[in-house]
Amino acid sequence: MDKKSKILILGAKGMLGQDLVKVLADFDLTSWDRPEIDIADEYQVNKKIIDLMPQIIMNCAAYTAVDDCETHKDLALRINNQAVGYLALAAKKIGAIIVHISTDYVFNGKNENGYVEDSQEFGPVNFYGESKLLGEKSLQNIYDKYYLVRTSWLYGQNNKNFVETMLSLGKEKKELSVVNDQFGKPTYTVDLAKQILYILNSNLPFGIYHATNETKEGGISWFEFAQKIFELAKLDTKVIPCTGQEFLRPAERPAYSALINTKLPKTRDWQEALKEYLDLRIKI
Repeated sequence: MDKKSKILILGAKGMLGQDLVKVLADFDLTSWDRPEIDIADEYQVNKKIIDLMPQIIMNCAAYTAVDDCETHKDLALRINNQAVGYLALAAKKIGAIIVHISTDYVFNGKNENGYVEDSQEFGPVNFYGESKLLGEKSLQNIYDKYYLVRTSWLYGQNNKNFVETMLSLGKEKKELSVVNDQFGKPTYTVDLAKQILYILNSNLPFGIYHATNETKEGGISWFEFAQKIFELAKLDTKVIPCTGQEFLRPAERPAYSALINTKLPKTRDWQEALKEYLDLRIKI
C-alpha cells in the first residue's frame, strides 16, 4: 500500500477507529464519524464517498450494544446490515477496497475448539450477531474487493469495554461474580489496527481474516480475563466464578466463540497486550 493511498475511516471516534487513525497517520487519511456521515442513509453514503473518492474504505462503525440490539432490532439492521450494503455499493462504483469489521458472535457458540475463517458454523445466539452476519452476507453478495476482518472481546482507550467495567467495579466492590462458562479471545484495539495495516501493506488476497490476541486453545473465560485485570491493576477484588444462567442478560452470549487465525502472523499473547493497555492507562 502506497503512502499516498487515500483512506477513509468510518467510525473514527470509536475504540478501533481512534487507533487506526494513529496507525495510519502517514497516509492520506480522512476520518469520519456520525457528525460527518450517516452510513445508514444511502443518499449520503453515495454522495459523500463518491465525492471523496477514497481508494480504501474502512468500516469500523457498528451498533455494538449487544443487549440493546434485542429491543432495537430495526436500528441494528440499519447500521449492521443495510449500511454495509450501501458502503459496498459505493465502494464498487469507485473501485475502492473495503475493510469491514465483524465479530465472533456470527457463529453458533457450540464449537469448543473455536472457528477458522471459512467455518460455516453460523447460527448467532443473539440479534447483534444475527445483524452482523447479515452485514457480512450483504458485503459478500455485492462486492468482491473486500477484507472482512472478524475480531472479538475488544478493549481500547476512550470507550466502554469489559476492562474498564471491571476496573470501575473493582474500585467499588470487594467481591465480583464473573461468568466462567463463556470462552473467547480478548483483543487490544492497537494490535487489531496493526493487523489491518499488515493486511493492506502485504496486499493479501481479498477475503475473511481473523484477528485477535492469542490465548490458550479454545480461548479464556470472562472469569479468567477479570482475574488477570485485577492482578495486573493491583486491585484486591475477589472474583467469584458463576454461570451464564446465574447472570442472565437480555441477549444470550455464545458459550464458545474463539476465533482461530490461520492466515495472518500471530499477534502477541493477550496477557502482554492487557499489561501494556493497563500500564498506558495508569500513565494517562
